[in-house]
Amino acid sequence: MATEQTQNIIAVTPKAAEKIKEFMKEEAESPEYLRVYVQGGGCAGLSYGMGFEKEPEEDDIVIEEGGVKLLVDGVSIEHLKGASVDYIESLMGSGFKVNNPNVTKSCSCGHSFETA
Repeated sequence: MATEQTQNIIAVTPKAAEKIKEFMKEEAESPEYLRVYVQGGGCAGLSYGMGFEKEPEEDDIVIEEGGVKLLVDGVSIEHLKGASVDYIESLMGSGFKVNNPNVTKSCSCGHSFETA
């Protein structure tokens, strides 16, 4: 497990950090980390996932941003370098959004993507 202090890995907006902390407080198991990952799936090949964790895995990189601790596995980090996590609220709904400069193609629904 490595702890990264680099700003260029993944950024977390203040709104997203606030929501992450709020959701963590609501969890019964008192998680300490938000895992951000990339998995295969969707019409463009890859999709994002998030979930709370109590502790890191052996190959995780720990990133502290905006007062929250993120976990990113060694495979996902290659697709997420330079990305930012935001929280949006609109008439169509609310939720976390990953803004990723590595995306070269995405599907029309916006839920899956491809990187170089």
